[in-house]
Amino acid sequence: MKFKATATAEDITGELKNAENFRYAEETKLAWQEGKLSADIMEEQHKLNEADLIIFQFPMYWFTLPAILKGWMDRVLTLGFAYTHEKRYSQGIFKDKKAMLSFTTGSHESMFSSNGINGDMNVTLWPLQNGILHYCGFQVLAPQIFWAPVHIPAEARSTMLEAWRKRLQGLLEETPLCFTPLDYFDGEKGFQLKPEFHEKHASQQFGLTVGIHLGKPLPPFNQMKAGI
Repeated sequence: MKFKATATAEDITGELKNAENFRYAEETKLAWQEGKLSADIMEEQHKLNEADLIIFQFPMYWFTLPAILKGWMDRVLTLGFAYTHEKRYSQGIFKDKKAMLSFTTGSHESMFSSNGINGDMNVTLWPLQNGILHYCGFQVLAPQIFWAPVHIPAEARSTMLEAWRKRLQGLLEETPLCFTPLDYFDGEKGFQLKPEFHEKHASQQFGLTVGIHLGKPLPPFNQMKAGI
């Protein structure tokens, strides 16, 4: 589709509110309200509005998204359309929609374990699944990870694809991953976890989530399996 990956002033048609002190988030919010975003962004936002489930399929590059997909998120998930200060995380704009990551890796699963050389995949996924998808309110389904397909036999790749085909049939009925609700945090105190929830979890072995771990061991598979 040759989608432009860079977020620039060209994403806004017509006059800018403040060209001398250009602020992308504020300018695109105003352009979205006035219907003055570039045609490619508006087309993608329309697709999002129509969808119940969004699957982001990609090869993992350098432990994250390829530039074109990151650019898609930068340009399409604009302030006002995808999130506001009041509407984010569990109270986000897309809270009635589901989203998930489906991707291939260049390394084997063992290398992305808690004692593997690449580090815990749950930690790698946190900024993507919490910081982008959940931030916009999406119910985030467990990722579909195709581990090192280039390094395994053809039969093993076929098995991966068959498992994915079967999963797709019931995807909309799956339980989302667990994230800490927005109302657990005190907005008047820097969005710190409220004392009552901190105390309630004090006796637990693991932290609440990968990112909100309370100084405890990370909950295993928190970003990879539902109900954890």
